[in-house]
Amino acid sequence: MIRRLSIAMYTLMLASLAASADTPSIEGIDALEARLRTLEASSLALQEQTAATLAALAQAREQIVALQAVVPSAAVASSASAFNPAISIVLNGGYAHHSLDSADYALAGFALAGEGGPGAQGLSLGESEISFAANIDEKFYGQVTLAIESEEGEDGVGVEEAYVETTALPDGLTARAGRFFSNIGYLNTHHAHTDAFSNRPLVYQALLGNQYADDGVQLRWIAPTDTYLELGGELMRGQSFPSGGAANAGTGVRTLFAHAGGDVGVEHSWLAGLSVVDASTQAGDDGFNGDNRLYLADLTWKWAPNGNTRDGGVTLRSEYLRDQRDGRYIDPEQGIDTVWEGSRRGAYLEGVWRINRQWDAGYRYDRLWADDDGPYASDVDPVRHNLMLTWRNSEFSLIRLQYSHDVPAPDLRDNAISLQYQTALGAHGAHKF
Repeated sequence: MIRRLSIAMYTLMLASLAASADTPSIEGIDALEARLRTLEASSLALQEQTAATLAALAQAREQIVALQAVVPSAAVASSASAFNPAISIVLNGGYAHHSLDSADYALAGFALAGEGGPGAQGLSLGESEISFAANIDEKFYGQVTLAIESEEGEDGVGVEEAYVETTALPDGLTARAGRFFSNIGYLNTHHAHTDAFSNRPLVYQALLGNQYADDGVQLRWIAPTDTYLELGGELMRGQSFPSGGAANAGTGVRTLFAHAGGDVGVEHSWLAGLSVVDASTQAGDDGFNGDNRLYLADLTWKWAPNGNTRDGGVTLRSEYLRDQRDGRYIDPEQGIDTVWEGSRRGAYLEGVWRINRQWDAGYRYDRLWADDDGPYASDVDPVRHNLMLTWRNSEFSLIRLQYSHDVPAPDLRDNAISLQYQTALGAHGAHKF
C-alpha cells in the first residue's frame, strides 16, 4: 500500500511539473520542491503508523493465542468464585389459630404419619431453609439444603436434600444420587416455600407424610422434542414414609414417572404427569408391613395475558393419588396383628388468580376417600376448604393470609386462620413450572 502511495505522489509531482512547463519560474520550482518535501514527510509518517499498527496486531494475536490456551481450564477451575457455593436462606414463620386442639385432631381412615398433622398453634418460626449449591466441576453439580424448624419448643436442624447431579451426560440424560425429593407427582418435587398455600393438601399429608424424600439414585431423560417430555425412575432406600424399614437391603422403593407439557398459543401452557411408587415396607410409621403401591396423576394449566405470568393470570392444578396395600397391620404395643388389604384415595383441586405483580388470591378443595375395611376403616371421608390472599413486596418476600375449614373426622371441625411471612435471602434460583 505504501509503494502505491509513493507512485501516486510522484505521478502527482510530474503532473504538476508538466502543468507548469509552459511558464517555468524559480518560484514555481521552489513551490514544487516544498510540496515534494511535504509529501515525503507524510509518506514517512504513514510508514511509521503502519509499522506500529502491524506490531500492535502481532501483539494482540499473541495474547489471543495465550488466552485460548488458558481459558478452558480457567473457566472450570480458576475463576475466583467458580467453586464458592451459592447460598440461599428462606425464612418462614407466622401466626395460626386453630379452633380444634391439635391433641384432639384425627384424620378418619388415615394415620398421622410423617409431618401429616395440623400446623402449630400460635406464633412459630415454621420451617426455614438454608441451601448451598454450586457446580462441582464441568461434569457435576451439588446441592445441600438444611431445614430448621421448631417442634414442641425444641429447635432442630435436619438434612432435607443433599445430592450430586450430572451435567454432561449425552442425549438428554441426567443422573442424581444422594437424598432428594422424589420426582413423583407435582408438588412433591417442590420445596414448601414455593407453594401457593401455607399448608400441603390433605392427600399429601395423609399418603406422603407431607412430602416424600429419601436416599437413593435417580435417572431422568428429556426427549429431543418440541413438546416437553420427561421419563425417569428412582431406586430409593425406603426409610421414609410412605415406606419404612429400608427393606430389600436398603433398596425398598422403586419409582417410575413421566411428565409432559407445552404451550397452546401464546397465553396458555400445561403440564401433566403420571407416577407410581412401588414399596416394600417393614414396620412403617402407620404400622403397615408388606407391599404397597401408590399411583399419582397430576395436571397443571396456566393462562396469562400475552404469556406474562408475573403481571397476571390464572393457574389451575389438580392431583389424584391412590394407595394400594397388601400386607399386615402390626401394632406391638397394642398386641395387634391383622390383615391389611385395600385401597385409599385422595385428591385436591386449586385455582390461583394472579391479580397483579403484588397480589394473589386462591381457593383449594381437599378430599380423601377412606377404606371401608382394614385398620383405619371409616365411613366418613375427610374434606377441607382453603382460601388465601397473598401480598408480595417483591419476588423475595411475601405475607399470606389463609383461612381453612377442615372436617377431618366425625364430630370434628377445625377452623384455622393463619398469617404467614416469608423472605428469601441470597442467591435464589427460578421456581419450577
